[in-house]
Amino acid sequence: MKRTAAKTLTFSVMHLVVAFTVAYVLTRDWRAALAIGMVEPLFQTMAFVAHERAWARADGRAASAGRTGTPA
Repeated sequence: MKRTAAKTLTFSVMHLVVAFTVAYVLTRDWRAALAIGMVEPLFQTMAFVAHERAWARADGRAASAGRTGTPA
């Protein structure tokens, strides 16, 4: 669980920087870029956590069914 939390935190910080930079390049307004840069990564981070949990559950089901989870 610690690895997932660290991965999520670093992803969130990286995404915030990218979102702010792209928004600033497009708008040339640091206030709009900051607003976009704060809101959009928040929702992306929540989606990322849900995505990781879904894949972990799928891996767990595959393992309990005796499958390796790797494509043939």
